[in-house]
Amino acid sequence: MTAQDISSYTHRHDFLGRNHRRNEGRVWLVIALTAAMMIAEITAGSIYGSMALVADGWHMATHAGALSITALAYLYARKHRNDSRFSFGTGKLGDLGGFASAIILAFVALLIGWESLLRLANPVAISFGQAIAVAAIGLAVNLICAWLLRDDHGHHHHHHGHGDHHGGARDNNLRAAYLHVLADALTSILAIVALLLGRSYGWSWADPVMGVVGAMVIMRWSWSLIRDSAAVLMDRTPQDGRLPAEIRKTIETAGDRVADLHVWQVGPGHHAVIVSLVSQDPKEPSHYKAQLSRIHGLSHVTVEIHSVPSA
Repeated sequence: MTAQDISSYTHRHDFLGRNHRRNEGRVWLVIALTAAMMIAEITAGSIYGSMALVADGWHMATHAGALSITALAYLYARKHRNDSRFSFGTGKLGDLGGFASAIILAFVALLIGWESLLRLANPVAISFGQAIAVAAIGLAVNLICAWLLRDDHGHHHHHHGHGDHHGGARDNNLRAAYLHVLADALTSILAIVALLLGRSYGWSWADPVMGVVGAMVIMRWSWSLIRDSAAVLMDRTPQDGRLPAEIRKTIETAGDRVADLHVWQVGPGHHAVIVSLVSQDPKEPSHYKAQLSRIHGLSHVTVEIHSVPSA
């Protein structure tokens, strides 16, 4: 047997999402925009003595930090896409990045909530004109960033498991970056509303109340991302259950029965499957692999066959 014979049966484990390079580029661009904005705000705030500016600048810094997790996860996954040390490739690195990023997002929500409650107890004087201007500039930058990071499938945080097909094409790494930018935009919008109410009606409590509302919404997004990315990291069977059902339906023909089935996601839009078959008249593994190749999103198929004598 030659190396040639063997090589036709070996394959690559490159399970990166199909827009990996493009998304990575966009995240770096968003980091550059966010960092520039952050430096401008902290500098201007220090010069003009505006606490609102400085606070927003540091708030942006936490998001820039979380965004760099996303960018570095993309970079590392791409550099090591064919590294044999990762038995199923680096496709799940984005979920690890998303998970870490979601935890930071949860802390941001807690901080906003805590600070808002402190402000409710001890109101501070707000220079409205300045603060509104800051929030408006921040919002404009965030909306540009959110537009850059939108997921072209149109499947965002409120769709659970309806990705490309079988809920697998959602890129939790990109989603984490998108949610950070969205969280920033949300806090800017709520701040603008609160400041306008404060300026017009003298409701100084509106600002901290909006802060608490924002914190609760961000916490919800964060939880949904933690849950979804953890499910991928734990090799959970795809949530909607359609993929395992489709595999069984495809393969259980003419006396072949599935005894054991493992299906899990190895990257955005990529699933691995291990099928253990019991058959009275078993065929070659290649026959079953050919049957399964019709199912979209199965990128790594392993078939095990047990022959059972017919009664």
